[in-house]
Amino acid sequence: MKLKQRVGALKLVPSDGGVFEVVADGQILHSKRATGEFPNPDDVLRAVQALR
Repeated sequence: MKLKQRVGALKLVPSDGGVFEVVADGQILHSKRATGEFPNPDDVLRAVQALR
């Protein structure tokens, strides 16, 4: 099954100060605050798939 068919919900939570985090199942998969960079979409996909 493709990942997009398994995603139950997506939520965008506004914040201040340039914070951009990708969180899945309560785990931070990427933090712009920690790295100073936006995530590579392929890296995010691999990280989500690794949660299986």
